[in-house]
Amino acid sequence: MSLTYICQPRIEPETVFCMASTPPANASLEDLFRAIAWVASGFEVVQSHMPDWKFTASDSVADGGLHARLLVGCKRPVGEIATNAAQLDDLLAAASVTLSKGNQVVDHGVGANVLDSPLRALHYFLQELRACPGTTDLVPGDVITTGTWTDAWPIQPGEHWQAEFSSVLPPLAVAFR
Repeated sequence: MSLTYICQPRIEPETVFCMASTPPANASLEDLFRAIAWVASGFEVVQSHMPDWKFTASDSVADGGLHARLLVGCKRPVGEIATNAAQLDDLLAAASVTLSKGNQVVDHGVGANVLDSPLRALHYFLQELRACPGTTDLVPGDVITTGTWTDAWPIQPGEHWQAEFSSVLPPLAVAFR
């Protein structure tokens, strides 16, 4: 993955969801689960134009957000992972990740770091999206990342990073140029 044109890049191991359908109004976690097509591990590369990553929320909005790149790993149909929302919620919350640069472990994290679980983070996002006048709803094919399981770590060209998840999500690796 190229880091060209990215300011102060950092890497975040995340959960990536893809929607199969639009969740119903006032969707429960179970409704949301039924609307998910697949789940994958991912690396989000984030950036900041503010010196030393010192910014306010309004600074990041004015700068167009922090997202720079997204690498999506092996996509697993949600039904292969869990049979219902409670099971997926528990599996993702309890799962852990080890983030490494080369052969050196850099950080450990758990799914519960993401608003108690990535599924709950997706549910929260859906509720907040729908509370914002004028926004479009989630539709089939939409891809959503739910937040990092670890701290965001600085990256540079020439580095190779890996995320090893303890369960449900397959490992992911990337080399930066």
